[in-house]
Amino acid sequence: MLAKRMHTNLFLLLLAAVLGVSASLAQPKRLPLTSTDRLIPIHTQVSVANYLGKPSVRVVDAGDASSEVAYAKIQHLSFRNGTIELELAGKPLSTAGEQARGFVGIAFRVAGDDTKFECIYLRPTNGRAQDQIRRNHSVQYISHPDYPWQRSRKETPEKYEAYVDLVTGEWTKVKIEVEGDKARLYVHGAAQPTLIINDLKHGAGQEGAIGLWIGPGTEAHFANLVVTPKP
Repeated sequence: MLAKRMHTNLFLLLLAAVLGVSASLAQPKRLPLTSTDRLIPIHTQVSVANYLGKPSVRVVDAGDASSEVAYAKIQHLSFRNGTIELELAGKPLSTAGEQARGFVGIAFRVAGDDTKFECIYLRPTNGRAQDQIRRNHSVQYISHPDYPWQRSRKETPEKYEAYVDLVTGEWTKVKIEVEGDKARLYVHGAAQPTLIINDLKHGAGQEGAIGLWIGPGTEAHFANLVVTPKP
């Protein structure tokens, strides 16, 4: 009887330890984004700024990037599954061309050598465009390097894009939920997702950094990042 009780107590202690580790791993990691200390600019220029009343990180196109590999990568923060929440704002630079849309979003599961990542982003100038087709392209999922927006729009039109109301240059609250090969984008605190991805192209096992992503000709601001990993 004593041996059985000791075995049960040991099992309960081990279970408590495992649950404790899981709970610790799932604790939200908050980065107010008021400093550039943990940011690595990849084809971008990064600084701090007060934008529309919020302390933030400003990320702009350095002019030497491809259309996709441009972000401020966050050091010491590896992400696979969980949620990413933050506020962001994007608008075209004054020097940008006609095709600039103020592209702004989040790259996640970024490889250490920046050769591959998943990304969901907004096109703020499309949100209230007087053209329904442009409105339908307000948010976008891409997967670098093999699935840029051009390929997805040609091969699977409408599957990786959607409409959401956006105002150019204004703060927008977004949340991305990631689990396995699935991702969901929520905008403006909505209970239902704006965009659903059921086949993240790099698969369920990919893990990596998070990047404050921008497209060409963009000035963007990011604030109040909260990352909650899921064990």
